Amino acid sequence: MNDDVRNIVLGLTASGISGAAGWFVRTLLWRRQLRRKQTFFGLPGGSECLLVVNQDPSASGHSVSRYDTFALLELSALIKECGANADIVAHDAARQGFGTRTEFCVGGPASNHRTEAHLRALLPGVEVNTDYESVPDGGAFTIGGQTYRMDKGRVEYVLLARLTAPAGGRPVFLSSGQRGITNQAAIRYLARHHARLARRHGLDGTFCLLLKVIGSDVYGPDMVELVADVTTAATADAAPPR
Repeated sequence: MNDDVRNIVLGLTASGISGAAGWFVRTLLWRRQLRRKQTFFGLPGGSECLLVVNQDPSASGHSVSRYDTFALLELSALIKECGANADIVAHDAARQGFGTRTEFCVGGPASNHRTEAHLRALLPGVEVNTDYESVPDGGAFTIGGQTYRMDKGRVEYVLLARLTAPAGGRPVFLSSGQRGITNQAAIRYLARHHARLARRHGLDGTFCLLLKVIGSDVYGPDMVELVADVTTAATADAAPPR
């Protein structure tokens, strides 16, 4: 009987030690993953970041399209996971430089003046046709001599970039799409693949990715393919006109 009791006690003790060790290891892994995530996004606990909101060009007054709103909600969840806080600012009211606070800038240059400025300053090799009435090049991207045209609802493109000022500091995350739903697709891609992006580009790396959104009229923002890493072409000075 004493042996049985001793075996039970030893078994319970071993189970307790094993459970505590497992909890400890999981906690360490979770904290390490959180620190890496905070570093990649430039969002240490308790920090402030900037959410720059675009304007729906098809609506009067300052309103945000439905899909851009969804993108902002997904960003808000990501920011909360990092233990940071967001300050939401309209694109035409953001009167500050970058590097002091992490910035998430949503929307293409036709609907977001801040995006237009970032493209001009940080991604001079990207050309965007903001005349959406022109056919077939309305909304098209031209990068490195290659043009990417939109086939509305079937094939659309969006740029997802992590950029820093020449002097360093906190990053700017840019989602510049041909439609609102492509902005949401890029933000969802960022939220799902940030760990892989950090491994590939570094926790403080700079990158500009061209993503393709397929069948958005049917699949929404979920069918996304990486077309190319266009960092080199996008950050190069645009070719002078001939």
